[in-house]
Amino acid sequence: MELRELRGGNGGSGGNGGGVGAGTPGTSGTSTNGSPSPELGGICIGGAAGGQRMPTRADIFMEQLNATNAKKVALLLVLGFIVYHGLLNWNYGSDSCQWLLSKGRFKGDNEWQPYGCMVHKYSLTDTRRCLRYLAFFDNKNNFVFIGDDSIRLLYERFVEQLRQPLAADEVADEEDNNASVTDGSARFEDKKLHMLAQYIRAEEVSPSLVEQLYRLEAEKQLSSVYVVGFTYAGLLAGNTTDDVLRQYAANLTLLVAPFHRLVAQTSRVLWKLADRVDEEKLPPHWKLLQNEHIDRLNHVARGVFRYTEASAWESAWHIANGLLDNAVDGHQLCAHGQRLEVQLLWNMYCNDYMNYNDGTCCSSSEPYTTLQIVAYALFGVCMALVCGMCLRRWLLHLRGQTLYVPLQQQQQSHEGGRASGGSPSNALSALITDYGTPMVALSLLGLILAYFYLCDRTNFFMKENKYYSEFSFWIPVGYVFALGLFFTEDSRFTKVLNRDQTDELRGWILLVVLIYYMTGAQRVLPIHMHIKLLISGYFFLTGYTHFTHMWQTGGSGSLFVRFFQAMFRANFLSVLLCFCMNRPYQFYYFVPLLSFWLCIVYFVLALPPRISSASVDANPLHYLYLVCKCIGCLGGITVLFMSEVFFERIFVTRPWKALFVTTDDDLHEWWHQWKLDRYTVAFGMIYAACFHIAQKYNVFDDNNHGNLFSRRTSISVTLLALLGVGVYTSFSFLCRNVQNCEEIHSYILFIPIVGYVILRNISGILRTRYSAFFAWFGRISLELFVCQYHIWLAADRHGVLVLLPGFPTLNMIITSFIFVCASHEVHRLTQILLPYAVPSDWRLVMRNFVIFLIVLIPVARSDGMF
Repeated sequence: MELRELRGGNGGSGGNGGGVGAGTPGTSGTSTNGSPSPELGGICIGGAAGGQRMPTRADIFMEQLNATNAKKVALLLVLGFIVYHGLLNWNYGSDSCQWLLSKGRFKGDNEWQPYGCMVHKYSLTDTRRCLRYLAFFDNKNNFVFIGDDSIRLLYERFVEQLRQPLAADEVADEEDNNASVTDGSARFEDKKLHMLAQYIRAEEVSPSLVEQLYRLEAEKQLSSVYVVGFTYAGLLAGNTTDDVLRQYAANLTLLVAPFHRLVAQTSRVLWKLADRVDEEKLPPHWKLLQNEHIDRLNHVARGVFRYTEASAWESAWHIANGLLDNAVDGHQLCAHGQRLEVQLLWNMYCNDYMNYNDGTCCSSSEPYTTLQIVAYALFGVCMALVCGMCLRRWLLHLRGQTLYVPLQQQQQSHEGGRASGGSPSNALSALITDYGTPMVALSLLGLILAYFYLCDRTNFFMKENKYYSEFSFWIPVGYVFALGLFFTEDSRFTKVLNRDQTDELRGWILLVVLIYYMTGAQRVLPIHMHIKLLISGYFFLTGYTHFTHMWQTGGSGSLFVRFFQAMFRANFLSVLLCFCMNRPYQFYYFVPLLSFWLCIVYFVLALPPRISSASVDANPLHYLYLVCKCIGCLGGITVLFMSEVFFERIFVTRPWKALFVTTDDDLHEWWHQWKLDRYTVAFGMIYAACFHIAQKYNVFDDNNHGNLFSRRTSISVTLLALLGVGVYTSFSFLCRNVQNCEEIHSYILFIPIVGYVILRNISGILRTRYSAFFAWFGRISLELFVCQYHIWLAADRHGVLVLLPGFPTLNMIITSFIFVCASHEVHRLTQILLPYAVPSDWRLVMRNFVIFLIVLIPVARSDGMF
């Protein structure tokens, strides 16, 4: 964000309105004669007598705090983290299973977070689904637990994850499946799932154990999992001398050969390190045992298995050590820790087959498609052309040839170079021509999308699960609103819901929604409902702004062109991401909803007669037409809602079916999101109509800095507005069922939204001030919402991107900074490409639209749209 945009009264960002995150042109500082100050690139520093003074280092530093330099810093950070993670992958490999089994930390909710990857929480249903999937392909699900009592407890917890309630006649079969052997061993078998889990008791290495391992290898049970762990029989005696350690190492060495043969059969062998104990809680016969002895034994085991095919299960040791205070009798891992270790086993075994979005540990990267290759190849062609143009013009410049550049673009280039602290080269200035500008924009866009792919379609960068707590949600919200209140300034407008206000509203709505998604706060029903209300407020604002434009202008110019401009701004990034990230259009659910309601809004407004402030003056019958349009819009929506079968018949019709279904060819997500805000945009248009009619008949006056109503009326209206907001908040706390809450929400959402608008505008002081901080984010709100899926969050918004592992707070700050800079740049590039994609002539717009449809034909055929 440029500091001048926050400090100056007329700051802004380029673009026009339409409710899809555009802005207004900004102004820079000028000197006393009206020309930009050469010392500070536009900032005029005046003295007490009106003269100018020499800029200080602080002034120069503040001048450098702008969006251009912020993006340069973000680029350097990205390049630095690419090098850093490249070195990590080079030294330690890119196998996330290694991260799952090695390191991690406990989060505030006492849940385990592996280092650099995400774990799925497997339920009974998930576990059996995984085993059933593998059994369908005739895979044998074989788990073998070998060790002492700690391994026995782990085995019992593991089997508990597989058991399901049985009928009375199945109890005998279950007892047979879980028959125990007299030597303390046990087994569990489920023939339907091709599942066999067995426990083999072992206190130390013995010839019989080695022989049994060779027998297991001879059974040729491919892709089995072996969990082994024990110390030696005399551990409790406390005589862990150097001779004992040497003998222990020699015994473990006997296991290397059978382990190697088992791994050769694509099995995985995990050596579970001995858990530390709470020495103060140990029973009397354990008192001689010390953690120092256990650590020395684990050190020996790590040394023996370091260069073998077996993996030391370090993360299980970290889990037990983190839950040491909860250990039973000081030495037995608590039930919660056992469940965490079992979850790690299931994530290791199933993630690569089940492809859960929140389970990236041990999961392979998603394979790329032909469409992705073609898309990135086209961006590569653009980059090659830009490089060729730069090289050619630079060579011409070296030869002394004159390069002619339009005067306006020379000024833009000069201002851009001055803002970045340097003077632009003639070659670069000459590059920015009418033909070069869109090519350069596409090249930069290709680089940004390549970063998207690297973050979310590969395992190059790390990912972690979301973590929710009251503090993790409310503290960022508090920080955001503190910054928003700090950067407040006078608005140029006095109207209700003026441009500054609508940008501000979009901005703080989007920031709160982003925090909601980042922290995973959807589990708290009141927060969930208020977030739904904020998203509804965004759609409400869409209906209001587009109706207001029609009311004030009467559709002067081409309404057709304005519609396509709004659609391009809303869909450009999402369509590119569908191609480059291999995701369906419905994946970015907010954009399809916004596009659908834009179509409805423009269809209703474009139906003859077009109604505006001037038309109702000329023909009062237009008021009746307006009422009929609103009733017709509400009626059509209600008909679609009343019959889900009719709804499905419409939206699963080819060729537009692909726009509304998910990857699984399911329409349910679109149905759910659509019905949640089915009346919101219509409410926004109806409110706009009532507001402008009331304004037309002088019910209130917002043309000055005063209050909208008299003092007594203002107090009454304020109390009603507070009541409306309070009613919804009370409803969100009292409602206990998400489905019922969302159903009622669709009918009452306009009450708190209108209440907020009244509270925000009834006072002249509040109405004529706005937060430049929120407004800046509001102008790029759509890009922020779409980009968060891939470069701020991770795994399709199910996790959090990790660029700096081990420092979650600092990582969140860095990823947020890069994410905001990338979103701002995408918004800027979209504004550059807009006039080329949607010219002002409607015939050229139709030509470009037809070309776009022709380009989509091969994509549509491959996706089965025809």
